[in-house]
Amino acid sequence: MKRIETLKYLLILLLFIYPSCDDFVEVEPAGKTDEDFFNSPEEYEDALIGAYDLLQATFWNVLTSVVASDDIIAGGDSFTIDQPTLQNVNYLTQTPSDNNQLRDIWTLMYAGINRTNYLLENKDKLDFAGKEEIIAEAYFLRAYYTFELAKFFGNVPLKIEDRNGVNRIKDERVIPGDQFTMERTASVSAIYGLIQEDLKAAIPALPVTQDLPYEATKGAAQALLGKVYLFDGKHAEAAAVLNQVISSNQYSLVTGDDYTNLFTIDGENGPESVFEIQYTNLEGAGWGCLACSEGSYFVQFNGPRSPYDDPVYASGWGFCLPTQQLYDAFDDDDMRRAVTIFDLTDLKEAGDNSSYSPPREDTGFYNHKYMPRKADKGAATAELTHPHNYRSIRYADVLLMAAEAEAQSGGSNAENYLNQVRARAYGDNSHDYTSGEGALADAIFAERRKELAGEGHRFFDLVRTGRAKAAFDNYNTTKPDDFVAITFVENKHELFPIPLIELELANAEERWGQNPGY
Repeated sequence: MKRIETLKYLLILLLFIYPSCDDFVEVEPAGKTDEDFFNSPEEYEDALIGAYDLLQATFWNVLTSVVASDDIIAGGDSFTIDQPTLQNVNYLTQTPSDNNQLRDIWTLMYAGINRTNYLLENKDKLDFAGKEEIIAEAYFLRAYYTFELAKFFGNVPLKIEDRNGVNRIKDERVIPGDQFTMERTASVSAIYGLIQEDLKAAIPALPVTQDLPYEATKGAAQALLGKVYLFDGKHAEAAAVLNQVISSNQYSLVTGDDYTNLFTIDGENGPESVFEIQYTNLEGAGWGCLACSEGSYFVQFNGPRSPYDDPVYASGWGFCLPTQQLYDAFDDDDMRRAVTIFDLTDLKEAGDNSSYSPPREDTGFYNHKYMPRKADKGAATAELTHPHNYRSIRYADVLLMAAEAEAQSGGSNAENYLNQVRARAYGDNSHDYTSGEGALADAIFAERRKELAGEGHRFFDLVRTGRAKAAFDNYNTTKPDDFVAITFVENKHELFPIPLIELELANAEERWGQNPGY
């Protein structure tokens, strides 16, 4: 991805304009302009890489959604309000005036959409062999960025058109001034429909395998489509497409040492990976542009606060603390507990502050899946450039989504898919589902909680299944007395507020309106 730095910064200049600027200045461009591009197959490929590049900025999305969960406490500095927006998200007290992570998600995901639309609005400029696959990958990326916006903010504004009787996102960039006329999508279901159309357009032209690990495959697009169908309540459609991913035999659950190391560098891009966001520590970054980093900033949040010293793990900032309730959800013989939770409760109980600095609402637990490791540090600003890939879609997730879709639509494969995930966790079939556990759907949701803990899926799973209020109420009844209670307000906290400054810059406080309850 590093061979097109000139294009990359051209794209940042041209496409990162919506909707985070309130003043535009005309300057004479140096070198190529956006109008003088797409004159060769290589330039199409370069533009596609520029569109992939914004995936690395989704560490903000992952961090925010992890902290929003009932199973993860924000943590951070116990003496000051460290990362106030994250603290508010943790307690579900976020407001439209909160910026930082929430505004970054808004602006960066729109920037990703604009980068894909830069390519798509020029898709007919040149014909060459292989262009269909490039266009398909662009549709996949646009669907990914739009889905992220929809999960956080609901029916966000988009340019939409009728194309052959079907509503589609326009293959057209948002340019300065468009924000004053754009309207919000009609509903959350409508935006899911737009995402589904992009993925359905992408799937036929995507290959089953790719030479480069960052590129989307047919299976990745099918898995994402299945997930969007689940969010849209279309269980039969989700089951059909997810079963295609499973029957392709392209993916498998890793076991034994391979599972223990699944979230290490050695475990990246393996047989369980359906789609990973790639990170590297070979290129540095600065505090003035965190999104410019080629590494993952999320990882730094997950380490114990200094002066923590360990032969393997590096110190971090003491965020993303698993709760005691999550720890207790795992059976003692469930190997996922150790993979998911790094246990420092012995140090916590000893009160040894020389070993690590206790974070806010210290549980003694850390998100082991994405903890910083000393051996992986490389770039000058090491805390900004962790090389750990984000496992956006794992095969275990596909199996559990398919199990849910089958269970909800009357299919026959739900127990089989659930039991595959359990057998990996326990090393045998001794924990196969039985009706004595209760409803199959409940067992599948409980399995998702354990299998995907600390990966950023839990909060949105609770919201889309209508289980969020009960989960936070349960947290409140079982939390330590000195921890803050978290009140989930239905018909409000299912979405996050649109950043107020974005409404103001678009003159859209009345035209778009704020999300309900804010």
